[in-house]
Amino acid sequence: MSKKLIAVLGAAMLLLSLAVVSSGQVRTTTVTRTQTVQNPDGTYTIVEYPVGKETLVTLNPVGISGATGTATILRSADGSLIKVNLTSLPSDLAALNLYAVDPTGALSLLGPIDIANGVGTFTTTVPLSRFMLVASPESALTAYDANTKIFFRSSVPNGLTVIPISGVGAVGETVATVVGPTGDYVAPMLGIPSFKRGDNTKLKINFTGAMEGSRANIFIEPHKRGNTTQVRMRFHDLKEAPKGTADVLWAISPDNQFQRLGQIVNVRGRNEAEIKSETTFKDFGLLLTTEDVGVTTGTIIKPLGHRVGVIEVIR
Repeated sequence: MSKKLIAVLGAAMLLLSLAVVSSGQVRTTTVTRTQTVQNPDGTYTIVEYPVGKETLVTLNPVGISGATGTATILRSADGSLIKVNLTSLPSDLAALNLYAVDPTGALSLLGPIDIANGVGTFTTTVPLSRFMLVASPESALTAYDANTKIFFRSSVPNGLTVIPISGVGAVGETVATVVGPTGDYVAPMLGIPSFKRGDNTKLKINFTGAMEGSRANIFIEPHKRGNTTQVRMRFHDLKEAPKGTADVLWAISPDNQFQRLGQIVNVRGRNEAEIKSETTFKDFGLLLTTEDVGVTTGTIIKPLGHRVGVIEVIR
């Protein structure tokens, strides 16, 4: 057999063996579900700060190099204590003002930052729980957007999620929001059409207010047939709720329609409970509120009490 023929046969056998190996391999595709947040470029960073826990926030410099900044925020029942420290400020920077931006987009001037030898410090208490911080050389800002002249902007702390803007014309995500007597009932849409039908998707909930420290899981299962979606919420380590109140789970549609999915009345010694219901909303967000028992036993059709839960997808 000639050397040329041997080479040809060897190449053919090599190709065949590679084809067999390739056919035996399993291709794995990883799918990541990502919740869209306001302004992915980081210009919108409003979060709700937890009660009784000191949170360290990085203040990112904007348009100035070498400078660093942090804010320590401690939220209590009646407001939030804010301590700001800035370092390596430009030598020609003589004036800087701190503002808080709330979920409606409104700015509150907190005061001027004391600057000396390239270091800036500021301490104040504000009656806010959901906000972002910006520092600007301007002393009379009335609006905040990507073009506002600022030198520092707060980042999103680890473990916290962006609170959707509650004003009209929100850009960046689908948000349903209704303003009630006690505040904004905000619920980012979960993107139900993207969920796999017949399978459970597990969500988690971060509690605030009287429910701080409780744990719960939510399971979403779009039915294989029809437009019905099952919602199950399992509570663990429940904190004793204020007397005469109930925790109510709501579904809210993109056009601000509410459906009460269920409620629990938390009494002393009870640390587990479950709400199980269904909704025909094609897409929806989930909202947990604390309501007066006398109201919830009637014909309540929309939230009236305080929002105590933020629902999010576990990635």
